Amino acid sequence: MRKWISTLYGSFLYLFVVNLIFIDTEVQMTVARKSFMTCLSILLLFLYQIVPYWKLSMQTRLNVLMGGYELLLSTCFGVLIQGVLLIRRLLFGLETGQDIALFTTSLLLTLVVGFLMAVNGFIRIMVTAKQIKLTWRIVWALCWWIPLVNVVITMQVCHMVSRECKLEAAKQELNAVRKENEICSTKYPVLLVHGVFFRDWQYFNYWGRIPAELQKNGCQVFYGRHQSAAAVKDSAKELLEQIHHVIEETGCEKVNIIAHSKGGLDTRYAIDCLGAAPLVASLTTINTPHQGCLWVDRLLEKVPKGLFSFVAKKYNSLFCKLGDTNPDFTAAVLDLTAANCRKRNEEIPEAEGYVKQSVMSLMKNCFSASFPLNLGYLLVKPAEGRNDGLVAQNSAVWGHFLGVLTCKGRRGISHGDMIDLFRENIKGFDVREYYVMLVKGLKDMGL
Repeated sequence: MRKWISTLYGSFLYLFVVNLIFIDTEVQMTVARKSFMTCLSILLLFLYQIVPYWKLSMQTRLNVLMGGYELLLSTCFGVLIQGVLLIRRLLFGLETGQDIALFTTSLLLTLVVGFLMAVNGFIRIMVTAKQIKLTWRIVWALCWWIPLVNVVITMQVCHMVSRECKLEAAKQELNAVRKENEICSTKYPVLLVHGVFFRDWQYFNYWGRIPAELQKNGCQVFYGRHQSAAAVKDSAKELLEQIHHVIEETGCEKVNIIAHSKGGLDTRYAIDCLGAAPLVASLTTINTPHQGCLWVDRLLEKVPKGLFSFVAKKYNSLFCKLGDTNPDFTAAVLDLTAANCRKRNEEIPEAEGYVKQSVMSLMKNCFSASFPLNLGYLLVKPAEGRNDGLVAQNSAVWGHFLGVLTCKGRRGISHGDMIDLFRENIKGFDVREYYVMLVKGLKDMGL
């Protein structure tokens, strides 16, 4: 209700200002009263341009974003109504030269004021919106001048903005309500372990908005801080060092580990082979290929060795510059094969004494994600069936299996969606809330 009141208020101010010149001809007023009405309406419209929407309980970014939404809607409604009024005047009200001059002036005011309001809203949304994809931004920027088309695109953008604001505002209010409960305040700190080909603590947060959401609910979060690509045994050594560091820093006896993708294999090796079991209270693997990736085996058989060596060399060189001390693309890829994973599973006995659980998500088709996961989906499906763009469903099952995650519609949930890689609000699946409930479950178990 508040949103529509603000929209109607903005449309009314717009219509009043652009039709001020008709006051003399249609309404009898003194000069003083007319001057007062003119100054007041222009001032109110100016203030509306600055603060079209404000809610104290919302973040500044959301208020600015919602303000852009209000400006665009009020401009659209105002321009449509004004268009009808101008057409009526054009057909029935242009009898004298003065009428033509007033009509022309009103038309110019309609275009100028409408343009200023629309540009204000456009800039606000472009700067503060996080859920409008690049393609929509480009189309919107290129088609703003095409009549009707710009209205249709603007309405679609407004729908995206409204959805983002509702979701983020609801999440903000939810966190405020449960803040005192600290539902993610576990006995042991949480260590987030990243997968292959990424770093989790420099330049780019591998876990997206998840760590901040956990911290808002009382969780103590740490990162694996290991290299982006290395053999499982080498990554495990780095993780063991980080586990000791976290325990030393916090004074806790153990850690809860949540590991994504290859990170789950690295962590299992640290526990089973390097003696980390007494230091781990729980391990939750997210889309981890415990049985390996059969499609990697097949791909390695077909890719020329020269090409593979070239890609490995370039990758290692790049990530050395980004902070890795000794990245090893080749070893990381080879340790993901089904053959090598099967060998580790057979030769290495699993340690006991900690909670073991896993979860998996699924894409529903190749359109569920962008490149390269859409291509990965097509590569994995013929070899291993249902998958998340990189890992097959059956490969992710380990320990207590928490189930397969998906959502309504045709989208599905990809390998990257499970770590909020693209910072996208997926309809039917709130990845941030999923991790909050996951950690809450660890707390409920006394961990």
